[in-house]
Amino acid sequence: MKKILMIEDDLELAEILTEYLEQFGFKIVTEDDPFKAVSILKLEPFDLVILDLTLPGMDGLEVCESIRERQDIPIIISSARSDVTDKITALELGADDYLPKPYDPRELEARIHSILRRYEMKVRQKQELKSDYKCDKNARQISYKGRALDLTNAEYGILAHMISKQGSVVSREDLIHNVQAINEDSSNKSIDVMVGRIRNKLGDKSLIESIRGVGYKLLK
Repeated sequence: MKKILMIEDDLELAEILTEYLEQFGFKIVTEDDPFKAVSILKLEPFDLVILDLTLPGMDGLEVCESIRERQDIPIIISSARSDVTDKITALELGADDYLPKPYDPRELEARIHSILRRYEMKVRQKQELKSDYKCDKNARQISYKGRALDLTNAEYGILAHMISKQGSVVSREDLIHNVQAINEDSSNKSIDVMVGRIRNKLGDKSLIESIRGVGYKLLK
């Protein structure tokens, strides 16, 4: 579930947007005090920020600058201020998008999904640069420490998905739903067998950790 911080002093609008966005599986935390919002971001992990510009005690542009100085997190400006200078300044300060009020909540939801996809791709690319694993999706080929692996379609799908989630636990159910080459009727045992073959092909069985009762975790 993606967690979003909405910094908005129009609590009625915040409630409407929260109710709408929660339909799509987002968890929304609303804060009308910009100082508290900046503090919350230092203490809790969020996936995206929706930021109003007209806030009590601190201008939204200052908030945007403060957030960007500390974190690489998507920021969508949601503002009734129509001055093009505000829009240009916000984008120069690091905002990812600027949505002038009033707008349809459906447009906000679409922009959130678009920005999160771009950020997730950027994170994956950074991870691959630092990782020993290289995944060529066009060629459906995975290399480990420069050595191309001879994988079946199912093995490729499993390892590619683990690489995209590297460091996180991947459940067997997650693999069944996200790897096209795995039949939905596949048993846990058959998935365990495929993971075992991948371990052997990597040449180091410790690279894929088994999490009892849950699934697996791909290590560096």
